[in-house]
Amino acid sequence: MLELTDLDQADQAQLIDEAARASAFLKIHTRADKINIGALGNVVRQFHLHVVARKVGDPAWPGPVWGQGVATPYGDAAAQALVEAARKDLGF
Repeated sequence: MLELTDLDQADQAQLIDEAARASAFLKIHTRADKINIGALGNVVRQFHLHVVARKVGDPAWPGPVWGQGVATPYGDAAAQALVEAARKDLGF
């Protein structure tokens, strides 16, 4: 599958619902100023959707996050807390 339009209508609706839920979760738990949702697939040639929490003043602001700067991983405790919150709030 390469495009959103390759999904049937039910799967498209489910994806949009899940992206909206992920966006709301990230907005709260990362205190994001803006949530970006994008479907890029030029390097990895398959459909995948990105939900990205952005903050004014982040190293790539206001441009795209792809190809900018160096990724900074969460610390172990912060990563674990976010995963646990996602499991609770999103039902994973």
